[in-house]
Parts: sequence; C-alpha cells; structure tokens
Amino acid sequence: MSDPSDSGIEHTLTGDVRIHEGFHSRYLEHDRTIVAYLPPGYDAQSAERYPVLYLHDGQNVFDRATSIGEEWQVDEEAQMLILAGEIEPLIVVGIYNTGVHRIDEYTPTASAHGGGHAAEYGRMLVEELKPFIDATYLTLPSAATTAIGGSSLGGLLTMYLGLHYPTAFGRLAVLSPSVWWDDREILSEVEALPGKLPLRIWLDAGTAEGELVIADARALRDALVAKGWTVGDDMAYLEAPGGEHNERSWASRIGSVLKYLFPRT
Repeated sequence: MSDPSDSGIEHTLTGDVRIHEGFHSRYLEHDRTIVAYLPPGYDAQSAERYPVLYLHDGQNVFDRATSIGEEWQVDEEAQMLILAGEIEPLIVVGIYNTGVHRIDEYTPTASAHGGGHAAEYGRMLVEELKPFIDATYLTLPSAATTAIGGSSLGGLLTMYLGLHYPTAFGRLAVLSPSVWWDDREILSEVEALPGKLPLRIWLDAGTAEGELVIADARALRDALVAKGWTVGDDMAYLEAPGGEHNERSWASRIGSVLKYLFPRT
C-alpha cells in the first residue's frame, strides 16, 4: 500500500482510499495497480462486512490525476450516497488497465483488432485478485454481494465475465458496452445460455454515442430479455439523453448505477 500524496501529483480522492501497486498475476504478463475505496466508518477490528464492486479501467474511476481526462467520481458519489443512507455501504475496487495491453485483456475473442485474453483476465480476477481483496478487507465474498462493472470494452468484459462467472459475481454494471466486438460475439454468448443466470444487470448507452451503439445496446437488452431478464426488475436499461462515450458521461450515471446495484435494504 502506498500513499498517493507521495507522488507529487495533485490527487482528488474522497474518503479512505488504499493503493496496492504492482499486483502480479500468473495468468497475465503485466503487473497492475489496484485501488480500493473503503466506506465511511470502516474499521478493520469490526465484525461488519461489506459488499464489493470491482471496476475495470481503475485509474479512471476515483482520481482525475491518473485518469484519461475526467474521472468517474466513484469515491465522491459512493461517499455521498452512503452517508445519505441511499445505498448500502460498500467497498469499491478499481483495477488499473495496462495501457496498450487493454484491448488484449478486455476482449473475449481475437479479431482483426487483436485481443482474446478476457478469459485469462477473468482467472486473474476470480482466482487471484478477489481472494486477495477478501483476505485484506472486510468483504462479503458471495456472488450475491459482489459486483463487477466497466464501460466501453470494460462493459463488454463485464458482460462476458458475468456470463462465465455467475458464482463469483451477481451484479453487473455494463456501461456503453462494445457490443460490436468481433461481429457482436457477445450476443451469441447470451443466446447460447440455457437459461437466465442469477444476475442483476445495469445496462446503458448514451444517445450521443451514435445510432450503432444504441442499436447494439438494444440488441443486448433484447437478447437478455429473451433469456428471462425483466427490465424494471432484475435489469435496468437506460438510453442516457445526450450521453457521450467518455468518463464525464459515465460519471453522470454512476450514482444511478450504485443505487440500482446496491440499494439500501
């Protein structure tokens, strides 16, 4: 764990945020940074345990100093909603991408654009990172209390991992997913399911992302509905008015995502 203030960069972190650098996996070639937001009142000596949300592109979710332009402001939004009693207290884990290797790690199949190593990334997450987080922090480790999320290729990756690891993740945040990848291969994966999985899914896209993106999001929604998910019950679907394909737009929706996936019970 390192102190973000040591770097000399102006960081914009809210609440108790812990940084783990150089996380190593035997399944992936490149080490990565892991950052964890802990809820207000977190006490390592307490018996209380918390659900966990894992987010891809972790450098973009908490801190403008490390992000591509804007940040998702997940720490500010989670802190505000928890203190207001609008969501259940949770731990949020950001998994940094590794730059030029992002496409390889975030895509389930190889195509003309490269890629095809999402399965290895999934093994890193389920077999190495999740056990590390569960051992380090006071987590509720079951699938029912564990979520995963991301945008763009991270949204595609989230959908893929949800389909392949329903015993690890029970809640999905699928923002502006790259359904187009490899001739919409992810739709074939959904259509091949024998039936609905125990997943609560947030799915969205922005209206300013283009007609093809909206059409793809609707196709994914319809494929999930055909398998038994119900919009308004175990699936939320949003076409965000004016939403663009960038961190600022995803930040504007993250509060709604948190309230849907982690409602105060």
